[in-house]
Amino acid sequence: MRKVELHLKFFMCVTQSRQLVRTPQRTAEEASTSSMLMQKPPSRTDVLKSLDTVDDPDTVEGIPIFANEWIMTHEHHAAKTLGIGKAIAVLTSGGDAQGMNAAVRAVVRVGIYTGARVFFVHEGYQGLVDGGDNIREATWESVSMMLQLGGTVIGSARCKDFREREGRLRAAHNLVKRGITNLCVIGGDGSLTGADTFRSEWSDLLSDLQKSGKITAEEATKSSYLNIVGLVGSIDNDFCGTDMTIGTDSALHRIIEIVDAITTTAQSHQRTFVLEVMGRHCGYLALVTSLSCGADWVFIPECPPDDDWEEHLCRRLSETRNRGSRLNIIIVAEGAIDKNGKPITSEDIKNLVVKRLGYDTRVTVLGHVQRGGTPSAFDRILGSRMGVEAVMALLEGTPDTPACVVSLSGNQAVRLPLMECVQVTKDVTRAMDERRFDEALKLRGRSFMNNWEVYKLLAHVRPPKSKSGSHTVAVMNVGAPAAGMNAAVRSTVRIGLIQGNRMLVVHDGFEGLAKGQIEEAGWSYVGGWTGQGGSKLGTKRTLPKKSFEQISANITKFNIQGLVIIGGFEAYTGGLELMEGRKQYDELCIPFVVIPATVSNNVPGSDFSVGADTALNTICMTCDRIKQSAAGTKRRVFIIETMGGYCGYLATMAGLAAGADAAYIFEDPFTIRDLQVNVEHLVQKMKTTVKRGLVLRNEKCNENYTTDFIFNLYSEEGKGIFDSRKNVLGHMQQGGSPTPFDRNFATKMGAKAMNWMSGKIKESYRNGRIFANSPDSGCVLGMRKRALVFQPVTELKEQTDFEHRIPKEQWWLKLRPILKILAKYEIDLDTSEHAHLEHISRKRSGEANV
Repeated sequence: MRKVELHLKFFMCVTQSRQLVRTPQRTAEEASTSSMLMQKPPSRTDVLKSLDTVDDPDTVEGIPIFANEWIMTHEHHAAKTLGIGKAIAVLTSGGDAQGMNAAVRAVVRVGIYTGARVFFVHEGYQGLVDGGDNIREATWESVSMMLQLGGTVIGSARCKDFREREGRLRAAHNLVKRGITNLCVIGGDGSLTGADTFRSEWSDLLSDLQKSGKITAEEATKSSYLNIVGLVGSIDNDFCGTDMTIGTDSALHRIIEIVDAITTTAQSHQRTFVLEVMGRHCGYLALVTSLSCGADWVFIPECPPDDDWEEHLCRRLSETRNRGSRLNIIIVAEGAIDKNGKPITSEDIKNLVVKRLGYDTRVTVLGHVQRGGTPSAFDRILGSRMGVEAVMALLEGTPDTPACVVSLSGNQAVRLPLMECVQVTKDVTRAMDERRFDEALKLRGRSFMNNWEVYKLLAHVRPPKSKSGSHTVAVMNVGAPAAGMNAAVRSTVRIGLIQGNRMLVVHDGFEGLAKGQIEEAGWSYVGGWTGQGGSKLGTKRTLPKKSFEQISANITKFNIQGLVIIGGFEAYTGGLELMEGRKQYDELCIPFVVIPATVSNNVPGSDFSVGADTALNTICMTCDRIKQSAAGTKRRVFIIETMGGYCGYLATMAGLAAGADAAYIFEDPFTIRDLQVNVEHLVQKMKTTVKRGLVLRNEKCNENYTTDFIFNLYSEEGKGIFDSRKNVLGHMQQGGSPTPFDRNFATKMGAKAMNWMSGKIKESYRNGRIFANSPDSGCVLGMRKRALVFQPVTELKEQTDFEHRIPKEQWWLKLRPILKILAKYEIDLDTSEHAHLEHISRKRSGEANV
């Protein structure tokens, strides 16, 4: 087919698609905005329906390049007009959770960005039923300074009225009168179930309202169907279908802060502490806390202990003390039970320990402190991303679209049918009620199962006394320090010991390996390392190539048969050099695995690195204080420099979490015109009620537009309108105690790496020695989308920009438009890659249901 014919066919399909928009079968709502709809471009589906798949050199996936470019341009533009003539209401219901405000803020601002009207519903479903001032239109400024606040600014309340049909009838009346046909509900499974019931009854409710004369036929037609999208806000992480619910990470922050504080006093007095955390029906908080603090025991409702748990617990506590530990930590979920369903309380455990062991024991019940405080960076980003996705799901919804819930899978946002998730969540409760605990555990999902398996290994399996026939594995840190490195070392060493291996630790990275700074590590050697920041082993950026001869000699001397390298980009490049060195030195032919650990999050092969979450929270906390200062002084703009080398992860994600006006990074080139646009944006902002600004700059985003240059530019251009200040955060981003995410992530990465190592050593054992020379014997262990995967370092070379020490493709760059939209920039949002509706898989009674 000739290109001129393709152009003609494409033009005809576009014309036909525009005519579809102009059809006379329109509602009154559409008619009122006809001039805008006349300009609305046809969708990708409209265009592709009219285009045959062609075999032409100028095509992408069978679509002519000129058509593809046109489609992409107009899909970006379509997001701006998607909400015209529509109205969205957002409410928070049930228990409050940190991060709900971030979600509300995103729904409001992205809704306004699409052209929709957005309404707050105050006091949850009660406000929906009562109406009046409880349902108020939101503005851009009305959600300012919400990000860093805990709880929910628009309020939440339990509502008996909404459970009755009469209450839902009043709620429907309040929505119809305001033209609201899209509802975003942020809450737990009860709140979301109520929303689905509301939607299923919608037609009948409208009919009743029309019969009683409370609404007109025109209003009923205009509001003929109701779209529902749910976001799960719950600190318990008890909703099936999502890896994390909004508020869970922040609750873990509160718990770990308290555990760390208690640990110091417990060590001083050789005490045992029993900590009770929330989780009436779900043990996620207790389980992750136990992994994050190295607890001796955890009690959770999904996995009751064996009948002789009292003896087992006392034996474990005494063994720990005999190995030199000065404290014991026991974590109890408030819903903990034994196998007969009898509650196991924190007081029961205390009395047991005192009676049988005579240990000085204290109980701390954390209570509602877990719900309070500032949301973590993770929850702010999660809430913001989910809020954006919720708006898109609402505005793309049709009468045939089932109510959905926006969930997190790995680092991806997914849409799942709401009632499928609710059903599986109820199945877990039913399985526990019927004492089918193994099934309940499986229904909780893969992430929960992984946490439980790692906990059992580290807390309940005793290392063998004999190491006869064992292998020798060395662990080392390479690159700059990162919080969580010590947790990864601890996990690797202890899992290795449990497997019967001889574990060595190498001080000062490859330099220490060359100098023979190596010693054997026992179980107690890494005791208490989980919560400590920095690198206890010491770490250097030195690469191995110049010291191959000495390194080879020490590998032979210490009989090292496998190497676990925990570090940043230098760990990855060091791994590549080890692979290259195998050609000259047979001693280097041993399996090795790299665990990414760097605040920069720039290691190829992994979406996340150990330490990046801690650095992100440090930046976020600092930005909160700076924003508070700027808000107090009025008309002030702060320019903050973050670390990361050439990688803009920290600047971008911190900008999203802290509500920055701009984030300058190397991967998104900018010019002096962009800087001028940003200054003008802030000038306009100072005319509103929000008289402050926050700008982040990655340290190597541009060699000429330095922090000083940007500061001077802003100072000059802002004269008389705003004044400027600058802050270079520096190495404080590498320090501090690791966050729960980094502790848990590092612990699981260490366990996974050691399991891989044991298998690879056995696989490489030949003629009485280890010889590993295949590409898959030197890997990076990374989180890719939804799974932890091992990738050969040699295969990752093609994905690496070595000059700038970053991966060529980085997933988080797709989040930058969200940052700019939430800061009120007029940019296009690409809707072509938004999440599509998926289904949750579950197994019940031995058979799979989808």
